[in-house]
Amino acid sequence: MARIPQPFIDDLLDRIDIVDVVSARIDLRKSGKNYSARCPFHDEKTPSFSVSPDKQFFYCFGCGAGGNAIGFVMDHDHVNFPEAVETLARQCGMDVPKEEPRDAAADSQRRKLYAILGEADRYYRQQLKHHPEAKIPIDYLKKRGLSGEISRTFGIGFAPPGWDNLINRLCHNDEDVGLLMEAGLVIRKEDSNNRVYDRFRNRIIFPIRDTRGRTIGFGGRVLDDSKPKYLNSPETAVYHKGRELYGLYEAHKALGEIRALMVVEGYMDVVALAQHGIHNTVATLGTAATTDHLEKLFRYTSDVIFCFDGDEAGRRAALRAMETCLPVMEDGKSARFLFLPEGEDPDTLVRKLGKDGFNKLIDCAQPLSEFLFANLQQNIDTSTMDGKARLSQLAAPLINRIPRGVFYQLMLKELAKRTDMDTDSLAAIIAPPTKPDASPLEGETTNSLPGDYANYADFPDADSAPYDRGDYDDYSGNDLHFEPSNRQPGASQGITTTTARRLKLSPLRRLILMLLHMPELRLKLESMEGLAALDDPDAEMLVDLCALLDENPHYTLNHILGYWRGIYGADKGEALARIAAADMFIATALPLRDNLGEFMDLCRHLQDEIESNKPPRQRLEAILAKPNLDANDRKQITRLQSLLTNEEKNELYQLIKQALTSAAGKKLKPDLPLK
Repeated sequence: MARIPQPFIDDLLDRIDIVDVVSARIDLRKSGKNYSARCPFHDEKTPSFSVSPDKQFFYCFGCGAGGNAIGFVMDHDHVNFPEAVETLARQCGMDVPKEEPRDAAADSQRRKLYAILGEADRYYRQQLKHHPEAKIPIDYLKKRGLSGEISRTFGIGFAPPGWDNLINRLCHNDEDVGLLMEAGLVIRKEDSNNRVYDRFRNRIIFPIRDTRGRTIGFGGRVLDDSKPKYLNSPETAVYHKGRELYGLYEAHKALGEIRALMVVEGYMDVVALAQHGIHNTVATLGTAATTDHLEKLFRYTSDVIFCFDGDEAGRRAALRAMETCLPVMEDGKSARFLFLPEGEDPDTLVRKLGKDGFNKLIDCAQPLSEFLFANLQQNIDTSTMDGKARLSQLAAPLINRIPRGVFYQLMLKELAKRTDMDTDSLAAIIAPPTKPDASPLEGETTNSLPGDYANYADFPDADSAPYDRGDYDDYSGNDLHFEPSNRQPGASQGITTTTARRLKLSPLRRLILMLLHMPELRLKLESMEGLAALDDPDAEMLVDLCALLDENPHYTLNHILGYWRGIYGADKGEALARIAAADMFIATALPLRDNLGEFMDLCRHLQDEIESNKPPRQRLEAILAKPNLDANDRKQITRLQSLLTNEEKNELYQLIKQALTSAAGKKLKPDLPLK
């Protein structure tokens, strides 16, 4: 059977929402920021099945089943991996392609682009600190009310005047020049010499980051009268302005769980609002909001607010945003519109009103439904039959773009009210004709909601369930270990408010856990050499995970689980999912994100384990090869001596003698047999 191309699976996972997939098959109920249900994979009385929309991940705390949307369809529908992908692809209106050879060269080039963009980011930030003319951009930022702390948070930098500063700093050969061009950082002048020059010159630089925090492009604000006022990176292999949002990474990092996201127009608006404590703000990148933007926003929140100027141009932009919103307005999602006083923007207004005053404006933002009807009725007299007919004619194509559900029915009901018609008659008139081939395929089910919902009167909040912090220094082997407490006889092993669990992970599994939820930490885990020699399945899993992230640095947990299940099978896929689920126990007590210190401690622990697994002679030779020895090295040398054979001691005698003499500062007599 031909394999499904991994890029297609990645794209599919980006498009589907696991909550929609699971809720079409079992009854879900909102429980904090997650969803809960009775597990479909084992018999239980108390709900222990949890679905995380943020992580696009499910896990049962009772039976241990877990994974992403593909894994759920495989387990629930009892189908294999290709069949599950086919099912989800049909749901998204996608055709599953045949296998295409993986373009290793393209993957390698993408890694080089991320690297050169990261170097440019560091260069611009250094220039803001150390360039002789740095006082000019610093004074400008201070004038705009920005502190050094907020500038560091957003990585603001400075592109100094001059045509080739970045080129001179980052280019060592023609290949580097080509890479800078591909990254959109330099421009080739079409003349007889084909000279190249820096794209960003004498500008304040705003790095554009993806959701993993990697720099993928830049925006530059001019510091003189040059045009254009704002300059953005062009489209590249890693930067697509129709999908990226400035400030989304910073908002998620600052807030974690985001109740609402506000879309503004510019970089400075995002940074200025964050300066005043309003961190839930993002900006599109020189383009109107797209469907891809909306889908990404709704992965982080259920409430999106569009902020526009109150002038005519602002209202036209709001109309475009409203029309873009309609196809993604599924039940539970909301969009609102905030119009600022004429002549004001978020940057100036927040400085006048402060955080509390600006938040009051946000609270008064107009819901999409009100904005739609208010705009349509501007020039219509709905007191007349002609006016009501005209309103129906204008509203029908817009309402028909809304996914069928409760919101669609409410909008239809509102239109019926405004036109003095009953809902059924109106629906029959405005509904688009059904195509002859629109019925489900043979053997295919519709995605209608389940009819009979269980009445869970005592449904617990998964996020408030009491879990001990856990003793992470007292590891208990290579698997997850649960110690239930206060459990009543015969009670389910699910999540309850009277159940506390204690989670323990081995150092290897803790490393895997952190990499699954923060793949960017792969860059901090340098060498895998010697890991395979540990003869540990978890070590093998870590090696494979690192190799996957090296090839696909953009992967999220959702992508990783999809790859793992497809390549390694259900058993290994579930094993990885069980490790990933550990974050659901500890997320409220011990956040993983920003815990770089723990990650580095685990790396050192792992390196020590690798070293201790090496033969004594190899370990001793590594110490003796060091240019400088400390007291700890001397202790190690003395200890390792006893583990050598007499032959090895004689061979290494002179080296050990020299090392111990140097370490102690005087001649010693090592306890070694002389030749």
